[in-house]
Amino acid sequence: MAASSTPTAAAAGTITIGGDLTVNRLGFGAMRITGRGIWGAPPDVDAAKAVLRRAIELDVNFIDTADSYGPEVSENLIAEALSPYPDDLVIATKGGLERPGPGRWPANGRPDHLKEACDGSLRRLRLEQIPLYQFHRPDPSVPFGESIGALLELQREGKIRHIGLSNVTAQQLREAQRLTPIASVQNRYNLADRGSDPVLAVCEQEELAFLPWAPIQDHESHSVVRDVAARHGATVHQVLLAWLLARSPAMLPIPGTGSVAHLEENLAAAGLQLSGDEVQSLTNTT
Repeated sequence: MAASSTPTAAAAGTITIGGDLTVNRLGFGAMRITGRGIWGAPPDVDAAKAVLRRAIELDVNFIDTADSYGPEVSENLIAEALSPYPDDLVIATKGGLERPGPGRWPANGRPDHLKEACDGSLRRLRLEQIPLYQFHRPDPSVPFGESIGALLELQREGKIRHIGLSNVTAQQLREAQRLTPIASVQNRYNLADRGSDPVLAVCEQEELAFLPWAPIQDHESHSVVRDVAARHGATVHQVLLAWLLARSPAMLPIPGTGSVAHLEENLAAAGLQLSGDEVQSLTNTT
């Protein structure tokens, strides 16, 4: 099927997170509905809300955000645009970073910070429980187990349903799994950067969702991608997203944008069917 047929996110099939949250396998990353540099409000708040509403219209039922996006801006906009939420919508957010200024993202994995961050996300998102709460990045100044322990406490208190990790190694994932069940991992992954293949392999083995961030970056130099796109009458971005979907059943891409047109382009990738040879040729691209 050509990408120009504009299918919805439902065409990507489904994936189950944590054993009980089934979502369409093409979600939306809400980082870029904020201001320039992921700081402050977007230049057009109504346009940002329109993107969120259009995503729901196109069968997106998984939205990923974080308290650090803005900071706080993304979560607030999601609630303003979409609350009360559709019954099938899963909102995932993250905690564990601070934003003292534009371009600054220091880690803070202290248990007290994570608990305060979670409470803030619950309030801004207008949720009684966060379906998937992800530790944004390990903090080298805090024992990893202490940070995970804070998330486990939040889960026991009913504030979060499932625990996810972000920006972790396979070793850190295994360490966390020894402490508590993990539902997902969100790491940088795209055609040009597959450094997280070992983590993806664990996710496949353990039936965890793998959320690739920066899924359509670093593509400009790949002539193979352009050739495949031309063959299908698709865009390069659509090919890159279709490759991710074909790469692994654990993959849950979450491309983000502040533009309705770009959102529609991205979601059309759900209906782009690559041949086995195309997937292999893309995979072999370095």
